[in-house]
Amino acid sequence: MADPIGPVDSSKVPRYAGRDGFARLPRLDQVGRADVVVAGVPFDSGVSYRPGARFGPTHIREASRLLRPYHPALDVSPFAIAQVADAGDIAVNPFNIGEAIETIEDAAISLTEGGTRLVTFGGDHTIALPLLRAAAKRHGPVALLHFDAHLDTWDTYFGAEYTHGTPFRRAFEEGIIDTEALSHVGTRGPLYGKRDLEDDRRFGFGIVTSSDVYHQGVNEVIAKLRDRIGDRPLYISIDIDVLDPAHAPGTGTPEAGGMTSRELLEILRGFRGLNLIGADVVEVSPPYDHAELTGVAASHVAYDLVSLLALRHDEGIA
Repeated sequence: MADPIGPVDSSKVPRYAGRDGFARLPRLDQVGRADVVVAGVPFDSGVSYRPGARFGPTHIREASRLLRPYHPALDVSPFAIAQVADAGDIAVNPFNIGEAIETIEDAAISLTEGGTRLVTFGGDHTIALPLLRAAAKRHGPVALLHFDAHLDTWDTYFGAEYTHGTPFRRAFEEGIIDTEALSHVGTRGPLYGKRDLEDDRRFGFGIVTSSDVYHQGVNEVIAKLRDRIGDRPLYISIDIDVLDPAHAPGTGTPEAGGMTSRELLEILRGFRGLNLIGADVVEVSPPYDHAELTGVAASHVAYDLVSLLALRHDEGIA
């Protein structure tokens, strides 16, 4: 493969000019194929409170203009060791959740042909279900690390089975996640009842609350999660509301007492060497953001995920 085509050089073209893809990377149609692809899903028809996540992909891309090509914490230049490209947005029907889910699954399968790894920008958390379906078709039932203030394993909302609060219950029922390697990270806040936790345990989830991260520390949390995941194919799903509203106000269902952006990034960096096969960053709602706080946090989270996937490619394991 020829040397990867990287982002626009910010020392020659101002960050507010040039390409508008994630980190000002080339479009997928400009490079033909890529080792790692980012794609947006502007969809928020599954939300239960504040809408606006349909504008999340554009917001994340805009904030990503400040990213630079070398990642010192991981000691990697991800765009130099792997071809990374932006596939644009997956156009889905905002009036039909069932059809939207099918469209997302089909697009994810297409984008991951030939071993390409996919990082998806939401959109609300409903989109995690079709993305997990596509991942399971490629790899079998996958290990799951779910960063979120909430469990998202509820049964229904207003009788609807497919919402942003139900994707991981449906994934369990469909047998597409590995019940020996499931963890929520960063959960907090009130629940509807103790039954929520009982159901969650029955599905196989372990829980690392935001309080656990605070009291145990990042290194202990990383060690526990790595031990739980092992070498299984791993999918990471990140609801930006895992962060405290001080770090990510622009989201649909904020909860006080969340993780800092530093804690989240340090935990992700601790997953270097795991068999990461795909990821998503969801629930960024620009109408509630202030000074791009949420967009900046989400773009850096996405950059770390892309970097981890680029490292996997460089190691010849992807």
